[in-house]
Amino acid sequence: MNQTLSTVSDLAFEAALAGYIMAFVCYAVELASRRGSDATPAEAASAARRAARRGGTDTLTRPDTAIGHVQGRSRPAWGERFGRAAVLVTVIAAAANVLSIVTRGLSVGRLPLGNMYEFTSAICAVAVLVWLVVLARTGARGLGVVVMLPVTILAGVAFSTLYVPAAPVVPALNSYWKWIHVSTVAISSSVLMVSGAASVLYLVRRRAESRGENTGGGLVDRLPSLATLDRIAYRTAIVAFPLFTFAVIAGALWAEVAWGRYWGWDPKETGAFITWVVYASYLHARSTAGWRGARSAWISVIGFATIIFNLFFINMVISGLHSYAGLN
Repeated sequence: MNQTLSTVSDLAFEAALAGYIMAFVCYAVELASRRGSDATPAEAASAARRAARRGGTDTLTRPDTAIGHVQGRSRPAWGERFGRAAVLVTVIAAAANVLSIVTRGLSVGRLPLGNMYEFTSAICAVAVLVWLVVLARTGARGLGVVVMLPVTILAGVAFSTLYVPAAPVVPALNSYWKWIHVSTVAISSSVLMVSGAASVLYLVRRRAESRGENTGGGLVDRLPSLATLDRIAYRTAIVAFPLFTFAVIAGALWAEVAWGRYWGWDPKETGAFITWVVYASYLHARSTAGWRGARSAWISVIGFATIIFNLFFINMVISGLHSYAGLN
């Protein structure tokens, strides 16, 4: 084992955690500074394009050329600066997180997904990278505070509770299936985390609007629009679900190689199956039953809860064939 690379990995993860905390604070400060439900430049331009395709008129207007001016109202300059700083710090923290993962793997000569610390670190990194892609496409920076909250908590738990020194893994994990199964589980779970965060915000904002609380100055009214949140939740789920399906199938194939059976209703396998059923129901309900809005958002939130339950409760509390994660 290369102790120098292992030390670099630990320091890089500490830097990533500090960056995630700072980014979360900056996103929160910017959100608090926003005046009403002003659209971001990207949201305004997107709404204008949709209105043009419909041949109608949209309530959003193209932003001013001056930074921080939308719909004729000015955002506080300090709030805009905090928002820009949040994105910059997020990029730096994500880079540090990726560096931590790479150097951890190089230090022990294996895929760095052999325990809960490494798996959680990978989920944080992928979730933030997915968030940055969503941000680049939608400009919905108000979603950042909700995405970065679970990422920051996960990174903190990984650092304080789940950390184990870099070391070889048990023989069952020395397989090429590890690259296929564990990697796809980490990636798909991370994308679904972004989808779940968007669905949670959708329900919060929809409830506030139904109660007449969208007065143009409340905190909830400063979030991205319902249409934007719904679009983010649905499109990220569409991307992640096929990958998660493949991960479950790959896990079954690996189980046959390692344990001589494809499926044995191990707690982790059962949890993965429940998650798959929930998200399959979510996408099926939207595409065939025409469910939109709160009903589909609730299914998405339930699916997100099953991922968190499967990731932490089953790994930390329940013993099973997947207890090699370093905690049982």
